[in-house]
Amino acid sequence: MAGRGTQATALLTKQAVSHQLHSYTHGSGQAYGPEAAEMLGLDPARVFKTLVADVDGALTVGIVPVLTTLDLKALAAAVGGKRAKMADVALAERATGYVAGGISPLGQRKRLPTVLDSSAEELETLFCSAGRRGLEVELAPGDLARLTGARFAPIAAS
Repeated sequence: MAGRGTQATALLTKQAVSHQLHSYTHGSGQAYGPEAAEMLGLDPARVFKTLVADVDGALTVGIVPVLTTLDLKALAAAVGGKRAKMADVALAERATGYVAGGISPLGQRKRLPTVLDSSAEELETLFCSAGRRGLEVELAPGDLARLTGARFAPIAAS
C-alpha cells in the first residue's frame, strides 16, 4: 500500500477482509466522489460517498452513490427516526475521526448507526473512501455492511 494507512485500512487488515486500495491525486474544485469515479475510470454507480446526518439529535451515517443525494426522510425512516438534517461538518469530523471529503464508513472513532443504499446489494464490489482524500477502497457490499453494522435501505435520491 502506498502512503500511510488509515483507521479504515487498519480495520480491513485486522478483520482479514478482501479489499483493494485505489489512489488518485485529488485536484481542487471538484466534488470528491465524482472526481474519484472519473480519476479511477469507474462507473459512478459503483462509487459511494459517506455522509453524516443528524437524525433526531443522533449522528447517523448514510452511504449513497456519488451522483445521487441522500434522501434525509428515507434515512430517518430507515433508523426509526422522524427528522433528519445534514450534520455540522466539524461535528461529523470529530465523531468519525476523518476530514470532510475523506470520511470513510470504516474505522470511525465512534460507531454510528449506518445505512447503505440498497442499490449496493446488486453490486459485486463497490468503492468508498478509505479515510483520506484521494484514497478509495474496493470491497464487497456485504463486508462493508458487516464491518459498519449497516442496514440496507433505499436512501438515495437522484
